[in-house]
Amino acid sequence: MNDMSHDVVLMEELHAAVKAIRAELHKRIVEQDGVIADLLACLLAGGHGLIIGVPGLAKTMLVQSLARCLDLEFNRIQFTPDLMPADITGSDILFEDRATGRREFRFVKGPIFANIVLADEINRTPPKTQAALLQAMQEREVTSTGRTWPLPAPFWVLATQNPIEQEGTYPLPEAQQDRFMFSITIDYPGREAEIEIVKNTTTPQTTELTAVLGREKLQAFRDLILRIPVADSVVAYAVALSRATRPADPSCPDSIRSLLTWGAGPRASQFLILAAKAYAAIDGRPTPDDSDVRAAAYPVLRHRLVRSFHADVEGVSANDIIARLLEHVKPA
Repeated sequence: MNDMSHDVVLMEELHAAVKAIRAELHKRIVEQDGVIADLLACLLAGGHGLIIGVPGLAKTMLVQSLARCLDLEFNRIQFTPDLMPADITGSDILFEDRATGRREFRFVKGPIFANIVLADEINRTPPKTQAALLQAMQEREVTSTGRTWPLPAPFWVLATQNPIEQEGTYPLPEAQQDRFMFSITIDYPGREAEIEIVKNTTTPQTTELTAVLGREKLQAFRDLILRIPVADSVVAYAVALSRATRPADPSCPDSIRSLLTWGAGPRASQFLILAAKAYAAIDGRPTPDDSDVRAAAYPVLRHRLVRSFHADVEGVSANDIIARLLEHVKPA
């Protein structure tokens, strides 16, 4: 089998795996198809995700359910104001051999040493602990007392945030948010969906989820995403969207320029293309088009736009700015 035929078969397997994961998730998760698609695209593209939503919208349960659909090691870290960097990365502990009386320091790995890490309420812990997690996300390794310990592969971090509570929290700086590929927002469910949620969660829970995707196959899918070809015009469109968010760039529309202090950097252009590839693969298409870039614009750009005081006064959100951007910047 040549490489092209192998990729065609692998694409079919990816599409089938995504369909199976969605079926498993819907045993516990009502609606949220868009959020699930974003999470799967983030997983397949190899990026980390930031999930934002008010309490009670099943952010944690969604991540835990997705982890159960994957045959991978999963850890949840509840971030608190007293959490220290060593509490998540691990530390050197003094051990004593009772037979010989010899003592030595050994590195005991922290909960970050897992394939999937849920950083629950990441904005509740001080910056130095946030930085320890974010450094591990970027470097894929942990350094302790001069020794470096590689994190397991694959390594995927999903962090949750509550947007309405600011008392006693430590908001992530824009530079650190840039390390997350996606910012995924979860909104309130519709009326019928909420009725179904209440019915499902106020009766005995007997549903078990089945793991449908393992480590080796996931890595093969991630490699496939990188090999998916993209037309030059689609790449140019992604770059044009990113550049148009920068107030100092001539391509930034006048209707947006006054609403932004800083725009998205080159990493946003990269993530727009990776996300577009993942969306196409999830749908079983061999290559992404402009619509995939447009779909990726919201989760990729919304946490990379620094709104101006003018935007705050007028109540213009990041989503509103992205909507104006998509109206102004058209594909070539």
